[in-house]
Amino acid sequence: MRITFFGIGYVGLVQAAVLAEAGYQVMCVDIDAQKIEDLKVGKIPIYEPGLEGLVRDNVASGHLLFTTDAEEGVRFSPLQFIAVGTPPDEDGSADLRHVLTVAGTIALYMEQPKTIVIKSTVPVGTADKVRAAVKEGLKKRDRLDLVFDVASNPEFLKEGSAVADCKKPDRIVIGTDNSQTEQQLRELYAPFNRNHEKIIAMDIRSSELTKYAANCMLATKISFMNEMANLADRLGADIEKVRVGIGADPRIGYHFIYPGVGYGGSCFPKDVRATIRTAEADGFDPVLLKAVETRNERQKSFLVDKILDRFGGNIRGRRFALWGLAFKPKTDDMRDAPSRVVMEALWQAGAKVQAYDPAAMGECRRIYGERSDLLLCDTMEATLAGADALIVVTEWKQFHAPDFEALKDMLSEPVIFDGRNLYDPLVARRHGIEVCSVGRTSGAVEKTGVERAPDAIKALVGA
Repeated sequence: MRITFFGIGYVGLVQAAVLAEAGYQVMCVDIDAQKIEDLKVGKIPIYEPGLEGLVRDNVASGHLLFTTDAEEGVRFSPLQFIAVGTPPDEDGSADLRHVLTVAGTIALYMEQPKTIVIKSTVPVGTADKVRAAVKEGLKKRDRLDLVFDVASNPEFLKEGSAVADCKKPDRIVIGTDNSQTEQQLRELYAPFNRNHEKIIAMDIRSSELTKYAANCMLATKISFMNEMANLADRLGADIEKVRVGIGADPRIGYHFIYPGVGYGGSCFPKDVRATIRTAEADGFDPVLLKAVETRNERQKSFLVDKILDRFGGNIRGRRFALWGLAFKPKTDDMRDAPSRVVMEALWQAGAKVQAYDPAAMGECRRIYGERSDLLLCDTMEATLAGADALIVVTEWKQFHAPDFEALKDMLSEPVIFDGRNLYDPLVARRHGIEVCSVGRTSGAVEKTGVERAPDAIKALVGA
């Protein structure tokens, strides 16, 4: 079977490489000539564990092809995947220009029946717009005799484990109203559906909404936990103990209930906003999703507020070590990353930042260029030299067990602003280090009973 992918960003490249490994002939089309040339020699534009070798091996075997020739891509295969980006428009809605451009391109060059599969994350109703765009293109050519169908096949990849997610998906959603198209896609995904049934077939609009609903649900869990963390911080509770207590309930589980400084990346922020705009455009007020977004944006400033409070509101001239730039571990993605909010706020207040990230240093340079208030260091330890305090924003594994004694000696003030609750405050305190966490009130972790409660609660119980 031959397959064509339009768009070789994060989603398209991973899915194309995994399908090529399964034995399919896959051609990837993109307008970026330099990216195409790089990919032909195995150089990939993103950081994703396992992807570089996968691309290199399948290019060498001839199963994975790259081209800038759209006509070649259209004529290569009866299966045309659209995996181009849908960046947020000015109002937060998904920008479908790239998707509809590909639809028009397919209509321009197709000479045989085509199944057009939308892999991009798109609002409900996009398949109808793609169908209309293709019909319009065929009408201009006076080729309405050509048969085509449009299907939805959303991705559920996690950055940092996308290759594994693609090879062993937990579900494969197929949105179509055509039994022949469903069968065609079932055959395509058969190599990934052998262990047990993973394919979930549904109508197109339900499929389109499923992707947004999944990301909005996960974002809601994160924002809920951050809301509880902020409450715990005020009430003198330890949110880490609360997390363990509620996670033990199988109806809740432990996934996505880790408090921190907010979510970022290419999916959650964009998809929550797009779903809000879609709802509002249809006259529906999505109050819960608005609250999820509001909490997340406020949460990104949580550490900045802690830092300003700790240093008496004035940090001008101070220097901070920052561990973590990517929005999560195992990626170099800094889109909507909390680190950006933290750094920009510190710069605005007159402070300097010495930062390190295992993967996102190049991306940081691309975004911010050369700045006198930003020093990118080669190691996590190098960031500590001359720093007043340490800020942890991304939970990379190598940050989990630092040398506290060395850290204390290098920092001007032995304090860590722990945005991911990596460190036990009691352990750090034994090394003479103060830890300001998310939802773990400083000092409260050593208290019990009424002693733990703030003054308002003590008064109620007669303490």
